[in-house]
Amino acid sequence: MDSDSRIEAALAQAMAVGRDADCPSGLAAATRHAVFSGGARVRPRLCLAVASACGEDCPAVSDGAAAAIELLHCASLVHDDLPCFDDAATRRGHAAIHQAFGEPLAVLAGDALIVAAFQTLAAGAANRADRLAGLVGLLSEAVGMPHGIVAGQAMECEGEIALEDYHRAKTGALFGAATMLGAAAAGHDPRPWHQLGDRIGQAYQIVDDIRDVTQDSEALGKPRGQDDRLGRPSAARTYGIAAARTRFDALMTEMVASVPECPGAATLRWRIVNESAHFFPGLAAEPAA
Repeated sequence: MDSDSRIEAALAQAMAVGRDADCPSGLAAATRHAVFSGGARVRPRLCLAVASACGEDCPAVSDGAAAAIELLHCASLVHDDLPCFDDAATRRGHAAIHQAFGEPLAVLAGDALIVAAFQTLAAGAANRADRLAGLVGLLSEAVGMPHGIVAGQAMECEGEIALEDYHRAKTGALFGAATMLGAAAAGHDPRPWHQLGDRIGQAYQIVDDIRDVTQDSEALGKPRGQDDRLGRPSAARTYGIAAARTRFDALMTEMVASVPECPGAATLRWRIVNESAHFFPGLAAEPAA
C-alpha cells in the first residue's frame, strides 16, 4: 500500500467512531468535514517518508503517528478559522467549519480532533508499548507550551511577535513532530531529526506567506491577504517576495544537508529535492520576484 493510501486508511479508521449511533450527528459531520474536505497531507507524508528512510519495522505505529499529526493539523485549522482568530469563511475550497456547522460545533470539533489524534497514536502503538511514551511526549510538545502550535496561536494575542519564533511555533512545531515521530515510530533516536522538520516547516511557511499575497482566494482555498488584514508576521511582507524566495532556496539546501544518516538517507534527500511540490504545494506557480 502506498503512503497516500495508508494515510487515508488510518484517518478513516480514526474517524470511524463518528459512525457510532450514540455520537452526536453534528459533531461527527463537522469532524469528518474538517478531515476529508481536501488537503495535501504534507505532514503525514513526511512522517512516513522518514519512517521508511529509517527502516520502518512496524507500519501500524508509523500509520498511527502520521494520522495523529494530520488530525492535529486539521484541529488547528478549525480553531484558526474561528471568528475569534482569523474569522475565515473558507478552508480548502469549502466552507470553514464554523460557517458550515456553527461556532459551538466548530470549537467542539477541533477539541474532538485533538483527542482523536492521541487515541489514534495510542492505538497504532498498541503492540509497541516501548515506543508509545516517547511518541506521546513528542506529539505533546508539538501541540502545547512553550513552543507548540497552541503557543504559536497565542503569539497572535501578543503585542510584538518575532517572525522566526512565530513561524517555528505556528508551523514548524508540527513539521518537527512529523520528522521526529517518523524516526521514533521506526525505533530510531528522534532528536537528530528535529532540524530537518524545522527547516521544512520554515520553508513551508515562507511559501504560504508568498501565496497569501500572490494568489487569489480560489487558488488558495481560503481568504487571500489574511496576513496583511490581521497584521500577522509574514516573510513576504517583511523581506519582500524576492528575498523570501532566496531564503526558501537556502532552506532547501539546509534541508538536504540536515537529513541524518540512516538506511534510506540518500532516497530521502532525493525525495526532498525532486518531490518538493508535495512538500510545498503551489510553489511552481509563484513568480521568482
